[in-house]
Amino acid sequence: MEITKKAFGKTPEGQEVSLFTLRNENGMTVEITNYGGIVVSLFVPDKDNQLVDVTLGYDNIEDYFENRRYFGALIGRHANRIEGASFVLNGKKYEVERNDGNNHLHGGNTGLHKVLWNAQIQQVDGGESLVLTYHSPDGEENYPGNLDLKVIYSLTNDNALKIDYYGKSDQDTVLNMTNHAYFNLAGHDSGTILDHQLQIDADFFTVINDECIPTGEIRSVVGTPMDFRELTTIKPGLETDDEQIRCGQGYDHNWVLRKQERLSKAATLYHPASGKVMEVFTTKPGIQFYSGNFVEDDEGKNGAVYQKWAGLCLETQFFPNSLKHTHFPSPILKAGEEYHHTTIFKFSNK
Repeated sequence: MEITKKAFGKTPEGQEVSLFTLRNENGMTVEITNYGGIVVSLFVPDKDNQLVDVTLGYDNIEDYFENRRYFGALIGRHANRIEGASFVLNGKKYEVERNDGNNHLHGGNTGLHKVLWNAQIQQVDGGESLVLTYHSPDGEENYPGNLDLKVIYSLTNDNALKIDYYGKSDQDTVLNMTNHAYFNLAGHDSGTILDHQLQIDADFFTVINDECIPTGEIRSVVGTPMDFRELTTIKPGLETDDEQIRCGQGYDHNWVLRKQERLSKAATLYHPASGKVMEVFTTKPGIQFYSGNFVEDDEGKNGAVYQKWAGLCLETQFFPNSLKHTHFPSPILKAGEEYHHTTIFKFSNK
């Protein structure tokens, strides 16, 4: 596996931004920028060994400065939603940014997706990996603790993109990182993901209200459009009048993973027409399936215009709103302890 580096413009403050290209022996290629740790492109080989870019994104760094859809970005400190944009930690109430109605979403408007990470190419486990580091100071986005973060992107020769997340804080804090790539296995510019089939290794999901906030109820998927225990075509569920589909305006829900082992399979995405398969493995207890409900008229790569359901996200995570529900797995990181989680996106063809 080899990594190359080139210029990718400058931040509004004039800092140099780089674009790193990771390529394995099969030709699979991933482009990642150190601005927001964003996965810009992900070219995977099809059955005829032709490379297809399967993730939504932009051509230019300038388009990522807003990035209202969070295309490809690293997300944190707290991925997903915090109800009322506040939480209590060690008896102290913290008010964070209300950037999703009355709620807090994806770490705030200047979360980890809008900072410039330090980048190095390092030898990891016998191959080159892209290592991104960032120091998030105490009080950034009003989160407590000086937090040192490291994210390692590795591309393996079995066509897997591995993401390792690390963090350590000098105070108790909150940490729940993920990546917000949008996938379309037919190609980023091919239309919608309605014909994709999805399997999620979960028997339960967290019920949401009409603000997409988990209420605390954990409900069985049986007899609902949330039942992805077997490969299931996405379109029929989106067409139902189910109350949960109405609340999310599509799929925007967290599934409670079965978790047989610490690193275990969470989901499989399959595109029957092309035969492409993506398997997701994670150490996290939950996964958010978001069907791209709010994508609209987004001018993307190579002249593509992305519309509703142009791509889907499979965000590995602690459950949304877990700071309000003590029976959910906790995203609290204790001072001096190491946060380490892994997510793998592995590609193949049937």
